[in-house]
Amino acid sequence: MSAAQLPPAMAEIVEIFTSSPPRDRLELLLEYSEGLPRLPERYVVHPELLEQVPECQSRLFAAVEIDDSRNVELFFEAPLESPTTRGFAGILHAGLNGLRAEQVLDVPVDLSADLGLAEVVSPLRVRGAVALLSRVQNQIRRQLQAETSNSTSADQPNSLSVASSGTPSK
Repeated sequence: MSAAQLPPAMAEIVEIFTSSPPRDRLELLLEYSEGLPRLPERYVVHPELLEQVPECQSRLFAAVEIDDSRNVELFFEAPLESPTTRGFAGILHAGLNGLRAEQVLDVPVDLSADLGLAEVVSPLRVRGAVALLSRVQNQIRRQLQAETSNSTSADQPNSLSVASSGTPSK
């Protein structure tokens, strides 16, 4: 996917990275790590709500929320001592947060290739970046599927009810 086909904020990030020489891309990645927002209190108190991304070399966790308008909010937790990992998360947050779910799902999972990161970080780190976007997209798919399942079952009348005796009846 070309930068022109990406959501505007992500296309701009890709343009910044690809127009920069490789030595500057690592510095850009570190800048995005510094811009990663802190987790909201609900995730600090309940870290079990976050999904771990075990493919990353560093401890990285992600959560996705989708509102009634199908806009996506992304949350990431990575140690301060892991600026590369935080940088990947920061890029995703800056480029995808607030978009409609369908727009995030349309982003190619190999976005790190579009950013030219393979020239500046190890293949293991690139694999972690791919896994992070993949997990974000999978969380979106699961939530949309659950939403569809819930609305479908709510629209269909229950053909089997339980009589006061506790036995099924029609």
